Amino acid sequence: MKSYLSVFRMRWRMELQYRGAVVGGFFCQVFFGLILVALYRALYQSKPQAMPIASVTTYVWLQQAFFRMLLASDADLLDKIRSGSIAYDLCRPLNLYGYYYARILAQKLLGSLMRAAPMFIFAALLPAGWGLSAPVSLSALLVSVAGLLLGLCCVCALENITMAITMRTLDSRGVQAMLNLLMMTFSGNILPLTLFPDSWQKVITLLPYAQLLDAPIRLYTGEWPLSEAPRVLALQAAWTIALVGLGLLLWKRHQKKLVIQGG
Repeated sequence: MKSYLSVFRMRWRMELQYRGAVVGGFFCQVFFGLILVALYRALYQSKPQAMPIASVTTYVWLQQAFFRMLLASDADLLDKIRSGSIAYDLCRPLNLYGYYYARILAQKLLGSLMRAAPMFIFAALLPAGWGLSAPVSLSALLVSVAGLLLGLCCVCALENITMAITMRTLDSRGVQAMLNLLMMTFSGNILPLTLFPDSWQKVITLLPYAQLLDAPIRLYTGEWPLSEAPRVLALQAAWTIALVGLGLLLWKRHQKKLVIQGG
C-alpha cells in the first residue's frame, strides 16, 4: 500500500506544476457554464419545467466544476502503450493496474479540486437563478461528497478499462471518442439527466455513467432525499467494484498477450 501511496503523491506533485492549464481550464469552464445557464433560463421562460431553475443552474456549475474528473486521461500511459516502453513498467514490483489506477486517481482528484475551488466562489457570487445554490442541508452536503468520491473511483475504473482496450488496438482515439460520448451524455454533462423523460431516467440513472456526477449532484440539490442516500451509495460502490474487477481481468489477460514493438 505504501508503494501505491508514493505513486499517488508523485503524480499529485506533477499535476501541481500545470498551473497555467488550470487557469485556462477555469476560464473555459466558466464561459461554457454561463452559456449553458443562459440557454436553460431561456428554455424556462418559454416552457417552465418541474425542476426549479435554481437547481438546474446548480447542476450546471457542479458539472463544470468537476469536468476535469470526467475527461482527464493518462497521456503518458498512452504513449508507453504505443511506443512499447510500457515494458519498463512491467518490471516494477507492483501490480500494473494498481500502479496506473493510483496515477489517474491523483490526476483527476487534484485537477478537479484546483478548478472547482475558484469556480465555487465565482458561481456563488452570481445572482439568484444564475449561480450556485447552497446544499439543502449539511447532511446532504456530506452524503454528496461521499457520492462524489465514489464517483471518482468509478470513473478511474472506467478509464483503466479504456487503457486495457488500448493495449489491443494501440490507438485509443476511436475507443475514447465512443466512451467519452457515452460518458458526456449519460453523466448529465451535455443535458442534466433530470430533464430527460421519466421513462428514460428509470434506466439511465442505473448506468455507471450516472454514478459519476449526476448521483452526487442530486443528493446535493435534495432531488433525492437523504432516505435514498444508502441506495445511491450502494449502487455507486457496486459499479465501482464491478468495473475494477473487469479492469483487473482485462489487464491481466492483455498483459499475457502483450507483444512489445521491436521484440
